[in-house]
Amino acid sequence: MRMAVIMAVVLALPAASLAQINVIVSGGFSAAYRDLLPQLQKAAGISISTTSGASQGNGPNTIGAQLRRGVPADVVIMSREGLDDIIREGRIVKGTDVDLAQTPLGMSVRTGAPKPDISTVDAFKKALLRASSVTFPMSTTGIYLTSKVFPQLGIAKEMAGKVTATGVAAVANGDAEIAVQPVSELLHATDVDFVGTIPAEIQFVSVFSAAIVIGSKEPEASKRLIAFLTSNSAQTAIKNSGMERSKSR
Repeated sequence: MRMAVIMAVVLALPAASLAQINVIVSGGFSAAYRDLLPQLQKAAGISISTTSGASQGNGPNTIGAQLRRGVPADVVIMSREGLDDIIREGRIVKGTDVDLAQTPLGMSVRTGAPKPDISTVDAFKKALLRASSVTFPMSTTGIYLTSKVFPQLGIAKEMAGKVTATGVAAVANGDAEIAVQPVSELLHATDVDFVGTIPAEIQFVSVFSAAIVIGSKEPEASKRLIAFLTSNSAQTAIKNSGMERSKSR
């Protein structure tokens, strides 16, 4: 009996010794992250608890808002713009931010719906104006579209009444006609068809980055996680999600 107890304790030690870290990840990198998670935990020798949040915006569940109200986090993975915001707030360990991957903006429609022509800026503009409703997350993508692209195309007023901030899921369930957001958020969404990337002249390439949060109780494990995400072992999942290695690295 005593030996059985001892063996049980010994067998439990490796699992108990695994570092436990908390990660908050935004939508653009989520598909690659989900695919990598089992391999990541094994290769880095860590146990990971994951939550999600938008990179930017005014909502209560943006990554910045979560950190401000004390949600536990060791590592954040988010758009470079959003990360730079919280770096300026002093919430990131200096020198730990790394660009992981990048992806352009694209468009999707509900499965079986006609795919609009978006091959030129004028065609893209007409597709937006013809659509009864357009959706995108009101994060980095939404900020870019509403503050730059729509005014540049002269359609800010027309778009104001047809935009929703729920993202591609609204297209899948029939609540929106088209979605415009990072390709990595569109390619593996269910019940939608990918139309293509938006024209180069108005394109925005989202860079997704990782960093260690100040106050992390597991900085070494967090470093191992980020090192794995930048390694060659992670590149297949990143490519399959519609992203490519960041050119800014």
